[in-house]
Amino acid sequence: MSGEEPRLKALMIRGLDGDGAAHGQLLSAMSGYLRAYFHRRLGPAFADAEDLVQETLLAIHLKRDAFDRRQPFTPWAHAVARYKLLDHFRRLRSRTTVPIEDAGELFSQENSEEGAVRHDIAKLLASLPARQRALLTDVKLAGLSMDEAARRGEMSVTAAKVAVHRSMKRLASKVADEHR
Repeated sequence: MSGEEPRLKALMIRGLDGDGAAHGQLLSAMSGYLRAYFHRRLGPAFADAEDLVQETLLAIHLKRDAFDRRQPFTPWAHAVARYKLLDHFRRLRSRTTVPIEDAGELFSQENSEEGAVRHDIAKLLASLPARQRALLTDVKLAGLSMDEAARRGEMSVTAAKVAVHRSMKRLASKVADEHR
């Protein structure tokens, strides 16, 4: 992804700075990547791909202020697309998983940032106690439902929800502390 990351990130930053044309170019470029990504993921059921493209573009637009300019753009965009896809599968009550390791597939070229992102996620998860780490991995990365993850962790659904919430809050605080 060495060629696209700088271009897409530059468009994102220009858009954040108020350049409407750059923001439009970013969304236009992203629509092609997203369309291919969702078609690959949905297979024969690709009729919903266009809806997912539009939902993801809207999410990128609405959540653009959450983008950290110091970070690469492509992993952030992949996360948005991945969550939209997982939401779609949940709505269908499907248990298809989308591994975090597939982050580079959105842009279907080598992503030099992918290894760094994987390393950062592993480092963050390693800071959690084993039980919380397993639960968070099951729910947030493997796409298991809270009920499935709770059974797997031999705890109540309520306890699992509390543990996931606390883990996410702890990780968010840790990331915020590192960026200060």
